Amino acid sequence: MKKVQLVFVGGFLGAGKTTLLWRAAELLMKRGKRVGLITNDQAPDLVDTKWLAEKGLSVREVAGSCFCCNFAGLIYAAEKLLAADADVLIGEPVGSCTDLSATILQPLKDRFKERFALAPLSVLADPLRLRDVLAREGDALHPDAAYIFRKQLEEADLLVVNKADLLSAGDRRRLEEVLGSQFPGTTVRYLSARTGEGVQPWLDEVLLTPSAGSRIVSVDYDVYAAGEAVLGWLNMDTWLSGAGGPVDWGTFCSDLLARLQAAFRQRDARIGHVKLLLTAADGHYLGNITDTQSEPILQSQVVGEPSEASLILNARVEMTPEELEQIVRDALAKAADGRVRAEIRDLRCLRPGRPQPTYRYDKVVD
Repeated sequence: MKKVQLVFVGGFLGAGKTTLLWRAAELLMKRGKRVGLITNDQAPDLVDTKWLAEKGLSVREVAGSCFCCNFAGLIYAAEKLLAADADVLIGEPVGSCTDLSATILQPLKDRFKERFALAPLSVLADPLRLRDVLAREGDALHPDAAYIFRKQLEEADLLVVNKADLLSAGDRRRLEEVLGSQFPGTTVRYLSARTGEGVQPWLDEVLLTPSAGSRIVSVDYDVYAAGEAVLGWLNMDTWLSGAGGPVDWGTFCSDLLARLQAAFRQRDARIGHVKLLLTAADGHYLGNITDTQSEPILQSQVVGEPSEASLILNARVEMTPEELEQIVRDALAKAADGRVRAEIRDLRCLRPGRPQPTYRYDKVVD
């Protein structure tokens, strides 16, 4: 039985983890490696899983709870990918999850050391989120959610600042000062998953460095649970069809994202992330929102104006699940506006429950 490399990329909602997984998988496949990706969410119908699969990648989703609370599910997903001869596995934990070293890496080192070669835990961070939370500038997260964000950074073997292409020299210098003072001794790397800048050096480093889960942090699970509970968590799967013929799906997606962002801004509700994936016969649109001020991002395209499409929408926003669901239903109806028939096939809206890890180690396993 060969020993397979296993890489985890943690980080808060909206950090860009899925784009980094795709970039890393591309680089590995160019080297002749077979790659398996493991996504994770509190409910099924995850945009990340669908999008990565559409890219032709081998993906398994662990849905219903985080990796740490469904350790058996993580192992099952890994074994399924290994059965397809994957050489490298990359896992993306839930964005609101922390304490990964104690609950995932240490158990893997202890119980599966002959099966997996663990890479250092990379925690990806959005530089604007870092500024908001660490320097207390801008629209920071709810204090309990910010607690999770900080704990993610504290336990990182590698703290990876994404979206480096958006940083000026002065921004980067100030950020380095803040990170150096608040997380002394932690290795910091910069990259842009969007452009690919810095991804290859990061990937080489994690694959060649044997030290994984080098620190365990103290976590107050009452605050941790409260931090997850401030978020309403919505996953929706919808079938769309033109009410009177062909539809400009790019305009539809842009309208839907704009309406959602405006509704959250009006209620002063902080956004973890909002993602959508619209898939039609000849292409797809991938959209996202990470705050109430920045322009929504919509990329890729659908060729022509097909009359039917499927839509997966994920939203994590600081509000009650009931209010979040109503906002999404209203925005969908208004974006459709008689031009599009929308049939919701599945909708789950919830607050994440209290984390109850399968295992939790209080010491680093050699």
